[in-house]
Amino acid sequence: MTKKRRNGGRNKNGRGHVVGVRCSNCSRMVPKDKAVRRFTVRNMIESAAIRDMSEASVYKEYVLPKLYLKIHYCISCAIHSHVVRVRSVAGRRNRAPPPRVRFNKDGKKISPAAVAAVAAAGGAAAPRA
Repeated sequence: MTKKRRNGGRNKNGRGHVVGVRCSNCSRMVPKDKAVRRFTVRNMIESAAIRDMSEASVYKEYVLPKLYLKIHYCISCAIHSHVVRVRSVAGRRNRAPPPRVRFNKDGKKISPAAVAAVAAAGGAAAPRA
């Protein structure tokens, strides 16, 4: 029988059994190696209330604490909430991670394609002697 994926949709390799985790969205039990994992860092207070909190605070330079969450999704919830996308047969063979979104000092997104284009143009403009 043909296989859809080389790894069977899991990262188990030689292990016989893997402990299960609960999906953060629907509470389905998913093997830990199959679950889609995302690590999110958020402010404890939503952006609308940050200004009110800073005005009411006694301390001038108080840094608000952050929430560090490791979220596990089952495959169904990850696809439904667009955490991961369905890929074509040819696209499934691509095992490279997607390009990471970078931010500059102003907090604006830097696209990886633009950085590569600037690097290529800079390299062509200044040949080495």
